[in-house]
Amino acid sequence: MFVNFTNHPSGSWSAAQRRAAQVYGEILDLPFPDVPPTLSAAEVAALADEWAARILALRPACVLCQGEMTLTTRVVRLLQSRGVPVVAACSARCAASRTDADGCTHRQAEFRFVQFREYP
Repeated sequence: MFVNFTNHPSGSWSAAQRRAAQVYGEILDLPFPDVPPTLSAAEVAALADEWAARILALRPACVLCQGEMTLTTRVVRLLQSRGVPVVAACSARCAASRTDADGCTHRQAEFRFVQFREYP
Protein backbone atom coordinates (compact mmCIF):
# COMPACT_ATOMS: atom_id res chain seq x y z
CA MET A 1 0.00 0.00 0.00
CA PHE A 2 1.15 3.53 -0.85
CA VAL A 3 -0.08 6.05 1.72
CA ASN A 4 -0.55 9.58 0.43
CA PHE A 5 -0.19 11.70 3.60
CA THR A 6 -0.61 15.13 1.98
CA ASN A 7 -3.36 17.61 1.18
CA HIS A 8 -3.29 16.61 -2.50
CA PRO A 9 -5.77 13.76 -3.10
CA SER A 10 -4.51 11.13 -5.50
CA GLY A 11 -7.62 11.62 -7.65
CA SER A 12 -6.16 14.93 -8.79
CA TRP A 13 -2.72 13.50 -9.64
CA SER A 14 -1.44 12.98 -13.14
CA ALA A 15 -1.52 9.49 -14.60
CA ALA A 16 2.29 9.38 -14.31
CA GLN A 17 2.21 10.12 -10.59
CA ARG A 18 -0.50 7.52 -9.95
CA ARG A 19 1.50 4.90 -11.89
CA ALA A 20 4.63 5.69 -9.85
CA ALA A 21 2.69 5.29 -6.59
CA GLN A 22 0.94 2.09 -7.69
CA VAL A 23 4.32 0.39 -7.93
CA TYR A 24 3.93 0.08 -4.13
CA GLY A 25 0.32 -1.15 -4.28
CA GLU A 26 -3.06 0.44 -3.72
CA ILE A 27 -3.04 4.21 -3.03
CA LEU A 28 -4.68 5.34 0.22
CA ASP A 29 -5.24 9.07 0.82
CA LEU A 30 -4.80 10.31 4.40
CA PRO A 31 -5.34 14.09 4.54
CA PHE A 32 -2.46 15.89 6.25
CA PRO A 33 -3.79 17.57 9.40
CA ASP A 34 -4.01 21.28 10.01
CA VAL A 35 -1.15 22.43 12.23
CA PRO A 36 -2.05 25.72 13.89
CA PRO A 37 0.93 28.06 14.27
CA THR A 38 0.08 28.44 17.95
CA LEU A 39 0.95 24.81 18.78
CA SER A 40 4.01 24.25 20.91
CA ALA A 41 6.80 21.93 19.81
CA ALA A 42 5.53 19.36 22.31
CA GLU A 43 2.02 19.54 20.88
CA VAL A 44 3.33 19.08 17.33
CA ALA A 45 5.39 16.10 18.51
CA ALA A 46 2.30 14.51 20.07
CA LEU A 47 0.32 15.08 16.86
CA ALA A 48 3.13 13.53 14.82
CA ASP A 49 3.30 10.53 17.15
CA GLU A 50 -0.44 10.01 16.74
CA TRP A 51 -0.33 10.19 12.94
CA ALA A 52 2.75 8.01 12.65
CA ALA A 53 1.02 5.33 14.75
CA ARG A 54 -2.06 5.50 12.49
CA ILE A 55 0.09 5.17 9.39
CA LEU A 56 2.17 2.33 10.82
CA ALA A 57 -1.03 0.41 11.67
CA LEU A 58 -1.77 0.35 7.92
CA ARG A 59 1.53 -1.48 7.23
CA PRO A 60 2.38 0.67 4.18
CA ALA A 61 5.02 -0.26 1.62
CA CYS A 62 5.77 3.46 1.15
CA VAL A 63 4.46 6.82 2.41
CA LEU A 64 4.31 10.15 0.58
CA CYS A 65 4.61 12.73 3.37
CA GLN A 66 4.43 16.44 2.62
CA GLY A 67 2.87 19.20 4.69
CA GLU A 68 3.75 21.54 7.56
CA MET A 69 7.49 21.13 7.96
CA THR A 70 7.90 20.37 11.68
CA LEU A 71 5.16 17.74 11.65
CA THR A 72 6.49 16.29 8.40
CA THR A 73 10.02 16.02 9.82
CA ARG A 74 8.93 14.10 12.90
CA VAL A 75 6.54 11.79 11.02
CA VAL A 76 9.24 11.00 8.45
CA ARG A 77 11.75 10.16 11.19
CA LEU A 78 9.29 7.98 13.08
CA LEU A 79 8.28 6.03 9.98
CA GLN A 80 11.88 5.59 8.87
CA SER A 81 12.85 4.32 12.32
CA ARG A 82 10.35 1.50 11.73
CA GLY A 83 11.77 0.71 8.28
CA VAL A 84 9.07 2.41 6.20
CA PRO A 85 10.33 4.21 3.07
CA VAL A 86 9.08 7.81 2.97
CA VAL A 87 9.11 9.94 -0.18
CA ALA A 88 8.41 13.44 -1.42
CA ALA A 89 6.87 14.23 -4.79
CA CYS A 90 9.24 16.08 -7.11
CA SER A 91 7.72 18.22 -9.83
CA ALA A 92 8.89 20.61 -12.50
CA ARG A 93 7.32 24.03 -11.99
CA CYS A 94 6.32 25.73 -15.22
CA ALA A 95 5.22 29.30 -14.56
CA ALA A 96 4.06 32.18 -16.70
CA SER A 97 3.23 35.72 -15.68
CA ARG A 98 1.67 38.70 -17.35
CA THR A 99 0.99 42.27 -16.30
CA ASP A 100 -2.38 43.73 -17.21
CA ALA A 101 -3.15 47.32 -18.21
CA ASP A 102 -3.73 48.29 -14.55
CA GLY A 103 -0.26 47.09 -13.57
CA CYS A 104 -1.46 43.95 -11.78
CA THR A 105 0.76 40.93 -12.25
CA HIS A 106 -0.98 37.60 -12.82
CA ARG A 107 0.90 34.34 -12.39
CA GLN A 108 -0.10 30.88 -13.46
CA ALA A 109 1.88 27.84 -12.44
CA GLU A 110 1.69 24.25 -13.60
CA PHE A 111 3.43 21.45 -11.77
CA ARG A 112 4.50 18.39 -13.75
CA PHE A 113 5.29 15.29 -11.70
CA VAL A 114 8.79 13.91 -12.35
CA GLN A 115 9.48 11.36 -9.60
CA PHE A 116 9.18 10.39 -5.97
CA ARG A 117 12.40 11.03 -4.05
CA GLU A 118 13.08 9.19 -0.81
CA TYR A 119 13.87 11.26 2.27
CA PRO A 120 17.48 10.71 3.42
